[in-house]
Amino acid sequence: MTTGRPTTRVEVTRTHLEMRDLSSLKRSRPPSADARLAREQLTPEEYREIYRAVGERWHWRDRLVMPEQALADYLASPNVHVWVLRVGDEIAGYFELQQYSDKSIEIMYFGLVPRFMGQGLGGWTLTRAVEEAFALGAELLTLHTCTLDAPTALPNYLARGFVISRTEQFFQEIP
Repeated sequence: MTTGRPTTRVEVTRTHLEMRDLSSLKRSRPPSADARLAREQLTPEEYREIYRAVGERWHWRDRLVMPEQALADYLASPNVHVWVLRVGDEIAGYFELQQYSDKSIEIMYFGLVPRFMGQGLGGWTLTRAVEEAFALGAELLTLHTCTLDAPTALPNYLARGFVISRTEQFFQEIP
């Protein structure tokens, strides 16, 4: 994605994590906030608005450059499940699950809008993402994070019971 802004080349570590059984989940307590999660069928525009609100700070860009029709088709797939976190009337975050034919499910995206971080919502939302994935029949739940993500991401995944399956290094240009 060319923005015309200067970029910096940074080394990134990507960490792949997995959970093989719901019994591995270390649940987080529900937040005290008026928080609720609901599965939603979003338009590409609605999806990108949430994606940007959650991921812009962490240099997420994949869904922003995905062609409109490709994103619409992806979101309409019966194997894609997007859950939106709301606190009161505000969108506070989301998670996206993708089912595969081998009975694995990947948490494709997971995160909070920055102003809702530090309120106990991340652990609870991740707990719910894991529960939903195994309710869909996952035999393996995977996700990945990287050093560009929120500093609380990897500790949250490990605290919920995910284990590191591998790491990799690469370079990325960021604004």
